[in-house]
Amino acid sequence: MAEDKPSTAEFNRIIAKFDELVDEVSKVLVGQQEVVKQVLVAVMCDGNALLESYPGLGKTLMVKTLAQAMDMQFSRIQNTPDLMPSDITGTYIIEERGGKKEFKFREGPLFSNIVLADEINRATPKTQAALLEAMQEKQVTVGNETFTLDRPFFVLATQNPIDFEGTYPLPEAQIDRFLMKILLTYPTFKEEAEILERYTRILGAGKVKKVISKDELIKIQNMIRLVPISTETKDYILNIVTKTRGHKYIEYGASPRATIGLTLASKAYALLNKRNYVSKKDVKDMAFPVLRHRLILNFKAEKEGKKADDIIAEIVG
Repeated sequence: MAEDKPSTAEFNRIIAKFDELVDEVSKVLVGQQEVVKQVLVAVMCDGNALLESYPGLGKTLMVKTLAQAMDMQFSRIQNTPDLMPSDITGTYIIEERGGKKEFKFREGPLFSNIVLADEINRATPKTQAALLEAMQEKQVTVGNETFTLDRPFFVLATQNPIDFEGTYPLPEAQIDRFLMKILLTYPTFKEEAEILERYTRILGAGKVKKVISKDELIKIQNMIRLVPISTETKDYILNIVTKTRGHKYIEYGASPRATIGLTLASKAYALLNKRNYVSKKDVKDMAFPVLRHRLILNFKAEKEGKKADDIIAEIVG
């Protein structure tokens, strides 16, 4: 039996919550409102996000501020080439109790609600692989035991697109675990003037109040799936994803996981834009962050200087 569509009052309550959340983040982060919206889309869809930009554009600050405003347990993993899988998942240690020695599991930083994997491409493939199970199945296996992670759980990872020395490119299987790849751009002149004023006049960022609890976020994540979407819009999503397969510039197109991700992201984005139904514009806007990291371009694309976003723009148009 189909679930009942949430009432207009429920939708309005969610919209008000996220408006308040964006306002709180703006107390610390200047500009980047569209980027904050896209990160919130990933959070609302119970997905992971990969943030890419040049150094100093506020990726880490944004994630930390969101964690504070959402009252979530936050942990940060600074990825380096010598980081071991046990450094992030946790490990067994020997403890002495009552004259007896026993093994006890000590949790790593993955046991959190929001995990910031800073400069994820600096970790070795072995350490990157330790994140796979957590990102997809929300659990961690150490030895013979599997530990379920506390919900909500998502990984927000960052990487620098220009410094490749001492880095390890993410494998396609791991990249596909990210619902979205979000690109941060330089601030405008006016925004940078505000940054200059704010961070050279006062020591420390503004205080952020808690807006959403864990339980509220889980309810919102469930409600996102009930946002109405027409058959025509579903077909539009299917057409976009299937056109990435066999395209003249694409070696490998997007998987069915991308179809699911684009549908959920469009539902969440519709809500953030104060609409309780999905429009084609929502799909077009979300196609870029959901698909850009899933497309493997061929030699013809590289030769002609084509980027993933160029091809997505052609497909959605």
